[in-house]
Amino acid sequence: MSRDPGARDLEIEQAQLRGFAHSFAEVEWLLLVLVMLFLFVTDPEMARDVPVVGILVGFAVFILIFRFTKALAKRTARKIVVEIFAMVAFLTGILVFAEDAGGGLVNLYLLPIIMAALALGKRATTLVLTLVVACYILLATLEAGSLALDFSLALRIVGVMAPFVLVAFMTTLLAENIHSAKSRIRALSDRDELTMLFNMRAFKQLAQREHETAVRTGSTYSLLMIDVEHLKGINDTYGHEAGNRAIQMVGEALVRITRPSDIVARYGGDEFIVLLAHVGGDIAREIAQRIRNAVFATTLEVKVKIVRLKVNVGVASFPEDGSNVQAIMTVADRAMYKDKEVKPPPPGKLIIQRL
Repeated sequence: MSRDPGARDLEIEQAQLRGFAHSFAEVEWLLLVLVMLFLFVTDPEMARDVPVVGILVGFAVFILIFRFTKALAKRTARKIVVEIFAMVAFLTGILVFAEDAGGGLVNLYLLPIIMAALALGKRATTLVLTLVVACYILLATLEAGSLALDFSLALRIVGVMAPFVLVAFMTTLLAENIHSAKSRIRALSDRDELTMLFNMRAFKQLAQREHETAVRTGSTYSLLMIDVEHLKGINDTYGHEAGNRAIQMVGEALVRITRPSDIVARYGGDEFIVLLAHVGGDIAREIAQRIRNAVFATTLEVKVKIVRLKVNVGVASFPEDGSNVQAIMTVADRAMYKDKEVKPPPPGKLIIQRL
């Protein structure tokens, strides 16, 4: 169906990812503060050990570097991955010296797991969770010794890690549901409810982007304004349901004629608008005639009768007909009314054939 908004959705997702990336610094500072508080409250002597202080200072420096430099600025997902791995490494290093594989600090592993679930999706979360489990097994082994790797230690590892797996699963599921809901809301907000073509709000955004591209590259594009003839007569004679079907059939014909790179939208009522990317005026007028022919070949069957549909089409092109989208739309709209005047229909009559 005309141009897919996937590119715009990707931009939105990238913007959301950048938002997560900005939040990571706050989460990392929170992790650092929580670890320091835990150490100073539970074991002040260990908090002054040189290796532990070195780990704390090193993690603080890492946060500052990623916060105030452009390291991986254009690769947001990769930046988030690096920061998550840094959080896991920081916690693991502290726990090695704390010898606290079963203590409260282990629960802080939930922070990188949750951040991965919210920002990176299921696969990345599984990887981070696997890494956390491996780190905990390493810590348990260092604490108890390799000879203590028995069934009881395995049960202990499962008991500690099971809530982590549950949190990872629930957070990932919640993030996916939110993402799906937002995608559906964006799709509905971009589409005309009757035809599922773009509405004018989405069309204006996409058309402005195409216009900026044409200005930057020196290319051209054309706009077609399209009006369905006799729609009021169809509504009055056969009811609004028949009129709605006529609008849908014209929209389907427009999609068949145009390319995926073009933008097809419902302007409102019985009017449509089409942007033909990289198409000049001569070719646009040929496409306009193809649209007239395609719509006329479309028949609406109502009450054992066939109603022939007809449209009027106005054409305008950039840059010859205007320097901005609105100016070109105005020229195309005037051309559409001139097209209607060239072939005035018999008053109040529809082209109808009996089945």
